[in-house]
This record gives sequence, structure tokens and C-alpha cells, in this order.
Amino acid sequence: MNLSVELTLYPLQDNYLDIIRQVIVKLNEYVNIDVQTFPTATILIGDYNTVMDALKDAIAWSYENFGKCVFVAKFLPDYEAR
Repeated sequence: MNLSVELTLYPLQDNYLDIIRQVIVKLNEYVNIDVQTFPTATILIGDYNTVMDALKDAIAWSYENFGKCVFVAKFLPDYEAR
């Protein structure tokens, strides 16, 4: 099953733009996931398990590097948001 996730990040630090950029770079490192970035959100598209694993890893990575952040996500199973 394919999955599209619209993801928005709200860092709780003053240097939020840099943190957002670094998380987007991290998301683009995952293979087999189409990552599209827009001014207010980033969309990840790919196999369900691949996308969920990438989200799990990226959220843990962001916590280890930047502390608490708020992630808001919309999950659209079997839909390719292109």
C-alpha cells in the first residue's frame, strides 16, 4: 500500500528555520520516498512501511539533535499527493 504524509514541523527553539531545513535535508536522505517541500509542509510519498520507518527515524533524530518539537501530520493511505 502506498502512503502520502503531509508533515509540518514546529520547533520550540528560536532558530526554528534552521531546524526545519535540517529536518527536510534528513527526510531527503531516505531512499524510495518521494519528498516534496512546500512553504508550509513537506509531503512524503512511498510504500507505507518505508514512509513510516522514515518518519520514526526522522522524529527520533530531530529529538536527539534539537530537543522537543511539534510534528503535525496528515496520513493519506492509498493516495499519491502529487
